[in-house]
Amino acid sequence: MYTTIRKLVTYISLQKQTEDFDEIHQSIVQAISFKGINLWILVFAIIIASVGLNTNSTAVIIGAMLISPLMGPINGMGYSIATHDFDLLRQSLKNFGFAVLASLIASTIYFTITPVRTAHSELLARTSPTIYDVLIALFGGLAGIIAISSKQKGNVIPGVAIATALMPPLCTAGYGLATFQFSFFYGAFYLFTINTACIAYASVLISQMLKFPIRDINLSETRKKRINQGLSIVLIIIILPSVYLGYKMSQNEKFKANAEKYTRHIGIYKGNYLLNNEISANKKEIDLIYGGSSLTEEDKKAITEQASLFSLDDAEITIKQGMTIDKDITKERLQTQSEEERLRQEIALQNLELASYKQKKDSIERVYFIGKQLLTELTPLFPQIESCSYSEAYIYTQKDTLIRTKTTVLMLNYKHIPPKSDQEKIKNWLMRRLNKKEVEVYFNRSNS
Repeated sequence: MYTTIRKLVTYISLQKQTEDFDEIHQSIVQAISFKGINLWILVFAIIIASVGLNTNSTAVIIGAMLISPLMGPINGMGYSIATHDFDLLRQSLKNFGFAVLASLIASTIYFTITPVRTAHSELLARTSPTIYDVLIALFGGLAGIIAISSKQKGNVIPGVAIATALMPPLCTAGYGLATFQFSFFYGAFYLFTINTACIAYASVLISQMLKFPIRDINLSETRKKRINQGLSIVLIIIILPSVYLGYKMSQNEKFKANAEKYTRHIGIYKGNYLLNNEISANKKEIDLIYGGSSLTEEDKKAITEQASLFSLDDAEITIKQGMTIDKDITKERLQTQSEEERLRQEIALQNLELASYKQKKDSIERVYFIGKQLLTELTPLFPQIESCSYSEAYIYTQKDTLIRTKTTVLMLNYKHIPPKSDQEKIKNWLMRRLNKKEVEVYFNRSNS
């Protein structure tokens, strides 16, 4: 057992593969400088990232991430805090501030003079950071500082540059300044701040874990503790908004999924066909545009009330009439219309009929799968059930007039018929599950 644990520790240990501490120190010091080569590379990365965002080219943006030297001063900040090298910290902050300012100025100038001002998806993706961006930056930063400290650096550092994506948010912030869309600037710069803080914090953690030598030997333990506490507080303050934004994003996704189910459900209503719908998850709004016979206020109210079936009670639903179609239009009236109006009317009628047939077909197909779903849900609760049959039927009753009533019928097969108490439990469960007041349930003994 001891030998196994020792082997496991050897496998996960970083100490044997760690580079000489002086070599690590020199490589970090060289990487924070923005003179000569690093300065030109920074300028090129800014231009490439701005062009990539402007043309919505993912490949170009990845190229900018790969050549961007912004990781250098960020790792320098984390390393210097861990080793209490405050001269290196000041130098890292100075160079980092210069790089950020240069990136913002260059990207702002580019987006001011470019004729293409549309905010494509690659730009929009950098304006709403969440807790998931925190995780990417933190684990990316951990991988980056471990690679820098390793004797075999491999291709980890380029991969970290792509994952943490430092350059695109800065250029997106420049776009926000150039177009006076400050929500873009704040969102993108916050994403950049998250990435910076998490990468630096990861550098602190690994540097302390690998026990890099302290550069200021006169520093007291009390001050060391205060520095670590201050760093943790700053990180928490930076991360907290992203937790809220992550929660908001998950709620918006849930709202969007429910809204899509709702719009499919009310696709056809009393001869009206849903021509178009717009879902705004952030504002909790759903706009519906119908074509067909005119919708009354009672019809609109009935459509709106059905939103509660899909957990959309807080949604603001707007219903508009896009095109009114008269199904009983006469030949004489068709002849008085223009050719364009007549064709539009006929196409709308055909679309309405097709949509109606499709809805009927979908409702029939759904019935086939209800029995399967019910069996899947019933078996864990009542293991004695062997099979289930589900159908929807009509019951005809002859009184003064012939009355037709639609009912749901289920047949459950058992090896041994359950007692009355279990039968009642199953029937009550089915009524709640199917949201029906009456369900006909038959309990049969299986032949097998």
